[in-house]
Amino acid sequence: MERSEETKGKDAFQNPSGLSGRGFNATLAVTGKSMRIRSALAVLALTIATARAEPIAIVSETIPLNPENPRQTTIGAFVYRGGLLLSSVDGRFGGFSALAVSEDGERLAALTDRGHRLSLRLVYGASGDLAGIGGGDLAPLNDLDGNPLSGKRNGDAEAMAGDPGGGFVAAFERRHRLWRYRPGEAAATELVPPRQLLQAPGNGGIEALARLADGRLLALTEDLSADGGVVGWTGGNGEPWSKLTYETGGGFSPTAAAALPGGDVIVLERRFSLIEGFAIRVMLVDKTALQPEALVRGAEIVLIKPPLGVDNFEGLAVRRADSGETLLYMISDDNFSALQRTLLMMFELAQ
Repeated sequence: MERSEETKGKDAFQNPSGLSGRGFNATLAVTGKSMRIRSALAVLALTIATARAEPIAIVSETIPLNPENPRQTTIGAFVYRGGLLLSSVDGRFGGFSALAVSEDGERLAALTDRGHRLSLRLVYGASGDLAGIGGGDLAPLNDLDGNPLSGKRNGDAEAMAGDPGGGFVAAFERRHRLWRYRPGEAAATELVPPRQLLQAPGNGGIEALARLADGRLLALTEDLSADGGVVGWTGGNGEPWSKLTYETGGGFSPTAAAALPGGDVIVLERRFSLIEGFAIRVMLVDKTALQPEALVRGAEIVLIKPPLGVDNFEGLAVRRADSGETLLYMISDDNFSALQRTLLMMFELAQ
């Protein structure tokens, strides 16, 4: 999201991959062979729907978790498994607000808030830590007629989640909507959104979108206020949307969400102040709490703030490694500003 200097804190700090490998770990409603098949469909959908891909030159630089103490590798329930500072001279690069990582961790896809999809190959060191990137490409997302999206108003993609039938659902702001991208179809199709979404501020609609283990979508707004927090919904999988309230506090707002392999949900929250800068709070939500009309409370498991490496993190992806580790990836939205950065970080969630 792009905002003025005063309000950039809301903007200035989850999930189909567009790529190969064993597919995108988004369809948590199924398991085993069925999950792998549907994950592969999600990969195919994003690749086909953004067929006008062009190679893009990106520079990556490894970064420590704590620039003041490069040896620090743990914070809260997280073990730092590598991070990258990404940059490009291409003016379309930046604004990454949604993230996906393939099931095998080899590929990454991210959506920008100007209507593009980035695809990258990820490189790991001998220890399995994130160490760099390989080739990448950039392509526009398409509209309902199969034409590339253009302009901030039309292309402000803020979140995405896997679709049980293959493909993915993208949430857009400014023109609040949910669009579905399916395998073999260049054009997007409309997914009926919650009716109350139209009441959200133009720049405060759905920021977090996750596919739950039972097949429902979880959608959380950033600025549609409710008593005790912000408005969210579950549903969208052939069933009516059910409203809930996601509890917020301390100046934090949700920016991304992803379901864990066991069904609980990780929610990424962001806060900004001119004095402290960015702070990121990682919350764990019990899957049983996501009930109609519920006040949903998350439990803080990690707080990331200076002097740790932190920026405007808005994209989140989760995968289970072959070794059994649960790995979380986060990407930041630089708002296409020279004052901000595109960071890609990987963490292991301690058991």
